[in-house]
Amino acid sequence: MSKLKLGAILDEKPVKLTVELPAAIHRDLTVYAEALGRETDQTIDPAKLVGPMLARFMSADRAFAKARRSAKVSAQKVDAR
Repeated sequence: MSKLKLGAILDEKPVKLTVELPAAIHRDLTVYAEALGRETDQTIDPAKLVGPMLARFMSADRAFAKARRSAKVSAQKVDAR
């Protein structure tokens, strides 16, 4: 099996967020957690995958990165005033 895109899950202070997922996505998330658990020799709670998966998705989105940089530049200009 090839290496999964997510690595070890960090235990950071969480912000509670409630989401509704289609059943098929929840099943896939559970299967992914099991596969990652086998790869890392850890028990992975599928809910703990949502944050890292979203972070990876956003970091790979070039348009989002450009918009984020633009927003930071705008915020720095406002702070400089």
